[in-house]
Amino acid sequence: MRITSKGQVTIPIEIREKLGLLPDSEVAFSIKGDTAILRKADTPSKRGRRLIQTMRGKATAHLSTDDIMALTRKD
Repeated sequence: MRITSKGQVTIPIEIREKLGLLPDSEVAFSIKGDTAILRKADTPSKRGRRLIQTMRGKATAHLSTDDIMALTRKD
């Protein structure tokens, strides 16, 4: 297995399946001696939460959820 110029490697499918690693999974690295250890991260990513916090209050249409749902259901 080779490391790309960007420091990327492909994790073999057998390992991804065994660890339950899906696209966008968070992983953590640790080092023991001269060995790098990859594991699924203990805590989920906070990216989604940060995205929602960033978007909160940005809507400008001043419509309620019920208004938006009514608009999307019109024929």
